[in-house]
Amino acid sequence: MHPYNSCDICPRNCQVNRLNGKTGFCGETAELRIGAAVIHRGEEPPLIGEGGSGTIFITGCNLGCSFCQNYHVSQDKMGRIVSPAEFAEICVALRDKGAENINIVTGSHAVPALIDGFDAARNAGVDIPILWNSSGYDSPEMLELLKDYIDIFLPDLKTLDSEISGKFFNAPDYPNVAKTAILKMIDIVKEKNTVNARNKIIIRHLILPGYLDSTRSFLLWFSQNIKDSAALSLMTQYTPIPNRFTKSGAKKPMPDRFVSQEDYETILYCLKEFNIDEGFCQELVTGSEWLPDFKLPNPFPSELSVPVWHWTN
Repeated sequence: MHPYNSCDICPRNCQVNRLNGKTGFCGETAELRIGAAVIHRGEEPPLIGEGGSGTIFITGCNLGCSFCQNYHVSQDKMGRIVSPAEFAEICVALRDKGAENINIVTGSHAVPALIDGFDAARNAGVDIPILWNSSGYDSPEMLELLKDYIDIFLPDLKTLDSEISGKFFNAPDYPNVAKTAILKMIDIVKEKNTVNARNKIIIRHLILPGYLDSTRSFLLWFSQNIKDSAALSLMTQYTPIPNRFTKSGAKKPMPDRFVSQEDYETILYCLKEFNIDEGFCQELVTGSEWLPDFKLPNPFPSELSVPVWHWTN
């Protein structure tokens, strides 16, 4: 039976028939939709190298975070259907523009369609690494299907607090699901890369203002469980998204301020406390001028990205 027939490809387990055009939490049918593809220069340094990361933004998402910076594609359905052949053409275009990798953003709800696209890209001669850039809300079974395709994992571990994940991410089970998924990714990387496996998985964590205890708990877990198996990327770019509403019209809950200097210094102290001295720590970021706008051919500021493909073209 096709996994979309009674969809269970992500932890939502919606059991809808996406092959017949039905949609579950992610809002997507069996057809793959893409919002944009760009050469992105805003990722972690090893991922952008000299040529930048060939980033493909997949329409839809199985979380729905209240402060998602890519909400145009993840929640507002901006995107266009692409066939495996067109997906391969996009990958070829990114490679030919100098991309260091193919960076798949929020593809957890679209694994079977993406695998068809990966096969088509391989057949078209695309041999640069594929990067799985996800929320961490991944199914171990789907990760097993992806293991022959994905070279680098870039998951979030947003929180280990189920109250926070229920309130902001629509997923009280997120902490256990994400930990399980990340441990699975580590196993896959170690199985495929006996040397320098730690360079193939980077765990992102976004600091939420007002919830520093959540970050502290994450850092403690990271230090005690996976510090020697994965790299840390600590992010400070939390930005309140104005005028975001749920489907019912109610305003979505979210912290209403940026990360402060005091917050930042507190978390830097936690890094020392837990002996985390390798990885990436974003400088303090405030302001919203860099937020992407997927209505534009280049959703990002020109210094951050070069547009290659857009859903309106």
